[in-house]
Amino acid sequence: MSDLPRTLLPALSSPPGDRLEIVSAWDDDTPYQSWRPQILVPATFRPAETTRVYAVVNQKGGAGKTITTVELAAAWAAEGRRVRVIDADHQEAALSQWLLPQYPAASPRHSLRSVFFGECSLLEATYPTLFENIDIVPSGVDLVRVEYERPIGAELALARALAAETEQHGGAPYDVTLLDCAPSLSLVTVAAMSAGDEALVPLGVGGLDLKAMGALHRTILAVKDQNNPKLDVGAVFLTAWDKSGFARQLAARVSTDYPHAAVIPIRRSVRAAEAPIAEQPVRLYAPESTAASDYAQGAGIILAPRGAA
Repeated sequence: MSDLPRTLLPALSSPPGDRLEIVSAWDDDTPYQSWRPQILVPATFRPAETTRVYAVVNQKGGAGKTITTVELAAAWAAEGRRVRVIDADHQEAALSQWLLPQYPAASPRHSLRSVFFGECSLLEATYPTLFENIDIVPSGVDLVRVEYERPIGAELALARALAAETEQHGGAPYDVTLLDCAPSLSLVTVAAMSAGDEALVPLGVGGLDLKAMGALHRTILAVKDQNNPKLDVGAVFLTAWDKSGFARQLAARVSTDYPHAAVIPIRRSVRAAEAPIAEQPVRLYAPESTAASDYAQGAGIILAPRGAA
C-alpha cells in the first residue's frame, strides 16, 4: 500500500452558513419572498442503518453524481465509518481522478473492469485514498469493455461480488459502499443498481433535468422488477440549488414521484466546484461552504448518526 499519510477529514460540528430547516411537508402557501430551501423528510422516511450499499444514479449528465458520492463518503468517513466508493462510470472516471487510488508498489493494478471479468475479487480491486476511512475501486476507459463484450452474468456481477466478500469475511468489510454510476442506462449502471440497497438521485435544477426524471423513474422500476426487488429511492439531492420558482416546482414534483424519499437541496457554491481540481472533498477544501454544510446534513438524515436512538 501507499506510504503516504492519510488525511483525517474534519468534523463539521457547527455546520457553516444557515442550517437548512427540516420539514415533513412543503408549505405551498409560503410567499415567494419568504421561501427558503428546506429538507423534506416525510413522516414515512426512516434513516438506514449500516451496513449499506447505495447506487448514486441519474441517466442525465451533469446532475452532480460524483460530488454527491464524494461528499457523502467524506461526511460518513469523518464520523469514523469505513466507506468504499466504486467508480462505475467508464465515460469520465471522474471519481478516480478526484479521489486518487494509492496503488501498492510492484503489484498488479486492478479496477472495476477486473471484477466484471472475474480477474479478482472486489476487495482485491479496492485501494486506499489519501483520506482516512475512504477506499476506492477505480475505473478507467477500459471499463467500456463490459458494455461490448458483455461477460456472462454481468448484470448481477456486483451483487454477487458484494455477497461473496460478506460471506468470506463474516460480515461486510465496509459500513457504507457508494457506487457512482454513469449518466446512461449502461450494463454497468444496471449492475450497480442491481447491487444497491437504495438509489440516491442527484438532480440538477433545470428544465432538462425535469424531463429526464421520467426515464430515470422507469429505469428504477425496471431494475426493481427484474433484478433487485429491494431497490427504492432513499433520497433526492437537488444540486446547485438557487432560489427560483422552478426549483420549487421541481421539488414538488420529486416529492410526488418519490413520496417516501428525503428531498435535500444542495445550495450552489463556487468553492465546491473548485474542489475536484484540488483533489480534495469539499468538506476539506471549503468547509465553510454551504455545499459542505448541506451534504453534512443530508448524510446525517440518510444514515442515522452513530449512537442515535
